[in-house]
Amino acid sequence: MVLCAGFGTRLRPLTDELPKPLVPVGDRSVIGHIATMLRDAGFQRMVVNGHHLTERLAAGLAQLELPSELVHEPQIRGTAGGVAGAAEHLGAGDVVVYNGDILAQLDLPALLGAHRAGPALATLAVTRPLPVGHGTVGLDDAGRVVRLRAGRWGVEAAGADFVGVQVLSPLGRDRLPADGCLVGDLYLPALDEGLELRAAAVASGFFDIGSPAAYLAANLAWLAERAEPSWVGPGGAVSDRVELRDSLVGPGAVIEGRGVVERCVLWPGAKVVAPLDNAVVTTEGRVVSC
Repeated sequence: MVLCAGFGTRLRPLTDELPKPLVPVGDRSVIGHIATMLRDAGFQRMVVNGHHLTERLAAGLAQLELPSELVHEPQIRGTAGGVAGAAEHLGAGDVVVYNGDILAQLDLPALLGAHRAGPALATLAVTRPLPVGHGTVGLDDAGRVVRLRAGRWGVEAAGADFVGVQVLSPLGRDRLPADGCLVGDLYLPALDEGLELRAAAVASGFFDIGSPAAYLAANLAWLAERAEPSWVGPGGAVSDRVELRDSLVGPGAVIEGRGVVERCVLWPGAKVVAPLDNAVVTTEGRVVSC
């Protein structure tokens, strides 16, 4: 299940135009990257919840490489409530839960293998080990979570960063509240009761698309992975009087004028006049400085 039912408040004004999972990073949307990763890992479908701009989300999902089912939430139910509310669409058994505003480089089969290797309420995907006390979670020698938020439940051997992807067991699903947060309303109470929450170091990096600056950074990282100075999508047009540096020009987008356009992202169909730097230009013409 991919969690997509937030308002995208931190990413405004970009999310005044698109729900956060549909903002483009490189050649596809955030949820497009997630769908590709799931498909490549052998998944055959995904369930997505939505609240903000649901019609646009539905249209975007219809273009993906992985079949999806959209569950509309008239009232936002939180990360835990979202999974609970989609129970009939998910069926029985373990479920992979993926935050819809995260781009992670991770080994999903390894995460599933780690979860199946031992009983746990859930298994969190985390980064490679960090020093003790660092990162958003602390782990003991056996990979159990012993530090989360302000709580501690054992002797920490290493820290790590949780990347917003987890495998939730049937036991965990049975304990889900109708509304609430996976961490605050499921994991913390379970740890207090002595239940086991595990982690698997299967992620080499991740981006939380939580602000315009973070969004721009994710696009620049996509460029760097391709070892390209800039990228122009199909139908994109850049004036020969414009020098493009570390920028992405979406399909059908146009750059006119004269000068340098540097560290910019143009959404499909966007139009802008050079010079410009450190900005996102949306399809409807918003220019958002980063």
